[in-house]
Amino acid sequence: MSTDKQNPFEIDFDSYIRQSEPEKQENGKLWQTAIGLQQVDGLKTSKYLYETAKKNIDGEITIEEAKQLIDSYYETRQGRAEDESDTEEADKVSVRIREILAEKTFSFTPDLLLSIHKRLFTGVFYKVKAGRFRDYNISKLEWVLDGESVLYANADMIRQTLDYDFSQEKAFDYSTLSKDETVKHLTRFVANIWQIHPFGEGNTRTTAVFTIKYLNSLGFEVNNEPFEKNSWYFRNALVRANYTNMNKGIYMNTEYLEKFFRNLLLGEHNELKNRYCHIKYNEKTANEVTQKVTQKVTQKVTQKVTVNVTVKLTANQKKILEEIKKNPFATQEELSEIVGITRKSINENMMKLQNMNIIERIGADKNGHWIIIEH
Repeated sequence: MSTDKQNPFEIDFDSYIRQSEPEKQENGKLWQTAIGLQQVDGLKTSKYLYETAKKNIDGEITIEEAKQLIDSYYETRQGRAEDESDTEEADKVSVRIREILAEKTFSFTPDLLLSIHKRLFTGVFYKVKAGRFRDYNISKLEWVLDGESVLYANADMIRQTLDYDFSQEKAFDYSTLSKDETVKHLTRFVANIWQIHPFGEGNTRTTAVFTIKYLNSLGFEVNNEPFEKNSWYFRNALVRANYTNMNKGIYMNTEYLEKFFRNLLLGEHNELKNRYCHIKYNEKTANEVTQKVTQKVTQKVTQKVTVNVTVKLTANQKKILEEIKKNPFATQEELSEIVGITRKSINENMMKLQNMNIIERIGADKNGHWIIIEH
């Protein structure tokens, strides 16, 4: 779950990396990738994790010592806040991802997936056994699918399905493919592995770590920035790549995931917005709505008496307003994921913005939209 906590060192951490020598820069990038991947499950790391990461980057402690510090930190914590279990998961998994990504070993087998999952989540998940394939069938309600679920592999077919996909990929010949064709093929392979959903929890983070190591083994210079800053988009794009509903005219669509991989492998700068992945998103319609909303706002402002108002907004309220400007139809669930706070906090902040006469709801809860009243 998302929390109201922000990572206080996030901006300084970026600057810290840019100003360091190459070895420290590389180490810092690994840390940022590890931390960024926690967003796929709406998790945020603690201030203590950032402090520990910096010590490791500076060479003051080894990665093994960093792991021990994080483990000890949570063992000695007393009277923790209710949501600190999420922070504990994010911190422990981040330091383990950092360790795995730095290792120069790789084995292209389903057993590596098991190994990664075990190393990431042992002692973290208590209801799910780390390093074991799930033995139950699952479904997950997805915002981008309007509450529907991808059809995941049957639990009793996980090993056979993985073995087949890995054998096909291992025998595949990339030598005749263009860069565009290579990206398309890799995109489909990763989407297939994710859809099998070998693990009940931690599936996306395990898939991401495996993917980075596989791409490195193929000789790609992977730009991990998309994982650092767009890991939630990565998951939504995986969902869209594996969903079909013929009655609604919706079919598996890898275009969103391909944009992610083109940024990752080709250094492109495709815009990665979560709302683009939604099954009801239509770019043309969205632009038309934005124009109409802007016209309505202008009309409202010209009809009001001009007054000088000084309004102090919190950082979260400013982010909410920025997202409403981009997408007037944004739901509270979507805003929660983008802003990084709970839906309850989103609702409270939006009520305050309404009371301050800064935003206004037009239409019904289900089909309406927001407008921003300029002062």
